[in-house]
Amino acid sequence: MRKSYRVKKESEFQKVFETHNSVANRQFIVYTLDKPDQVHFRVGISVGKKIGNAVHRNWVKRRIRQAILELKPDLRQDVDFIVIARPVTDKMPMKDVKSGLIHVFKLAKLLDSNYDGGEKH
Repeated sequence: MRKSYRVKKESEFQKVFETHNSVANRQFIVYTLDKPDQVHFRVGISVGKKIGNAVHRNWVKRRIRQAILELKPDLRQDVDFIVIARPVTDKMPMKDVKSGLIHVFKLAKLLDSNYDGGEKH
């Protein structure tokens, strides 16, 4: 993901946290901040030390980034959001990471509630 799509600075993270707009499921917590004049969404990813060493944390972040990249066309564009991974994500396959993110994004109203991932049932 390009740098323009990332929340990087500590002060930007704090602005999102201070809104107290959060939703969670068993795998992720998502904080959101509406920015009506923004061209595209920005995302920050936080993976704590409870997940494991740096190798495991970076592995989890790569999976989260990839899932967000696949969901990019369907995500709201006028928002900054922070994704916090819970320890259970360390053992999850990619398919479950993506489905967990889809679930929490629907709760946060970042994805349309009718979104099905383009899968045929």
